[in-house]
Amino acid sequence: MSSDFEGYEQDFAVLTAEITNKIARVPRLPPDEKKQVVANVEKQLEEAKELLEQMDLEVREIPPQSRGMYSNRMRSYKQEMGKLETDFKRSRIAYSDEVRNELLGDDGNSSENQRAHLLDNTERLERSSRRLEAGYQIAVETEQIGQEMLENLSHDREKIQRARERLRETDANLGKSSRVLTGMLRRISSRPFSGPHTVPWEPSPCCTRGVPAHLPTRP
Repeated sequence: MSSDFEGYEQDFAVLTAEITNKIARVPRLPPDEKKQVVANVEKQLEEAKELLEQMDLEVREIPPQSRGMYSNRMRSYKQEMGKLETDFKRSRIAYSDEVRNELLGDDGNSSENQRAHLLDNTERLERSSRRLEAGYQIAVETEQIGQEMLENLSHDREKIQRARERLRETDANLGKSSRVLTGMLRRISSRPFSGPHTVPWEPSPCCTRGVPAHLPTRP
């Protein structure tokens, strides 16, 4: 599922880069070419909106535990889309003003001021484009770092679990050994003590009575 999202994501990045480039070019193009580029940008903006809708559907199908990262990326892309639409609107306004001035035949000074204004807008668009690209790169790098951290945490967790299992096995073995030693000590302590100077046994007279003569008595 995430592979489909990433495919749409790449298409969106390529498409928005083309739109940004064309928006920046609009004020500097000849009138006929400007009209064609404006129409092309309008079509590409619609395609970008459709990609966002597809990406949004893919995010809804992602499991909740993994959805947060993709939702954050979707918010970033929607903000980028809104910024492109605003820049395109400003570019079209500047383009309309330029066409109107050409039709009304404004003097050279007014045309020069308008040209300077358009160039200033173009520079701002280019700076915004560079900031968007830098922000996207930072987001990608942050995502990679986050994935590496999650993988490291997962490995550490497995190590800790294995260590706990070994500790439990060691505790169980120690418990068994303790019980065996305790039983041995009890058996040893229950036996009668016989020292090295035990007096030899001699039968009492009552015990020798009635013993046949041919049977030896116990020494």
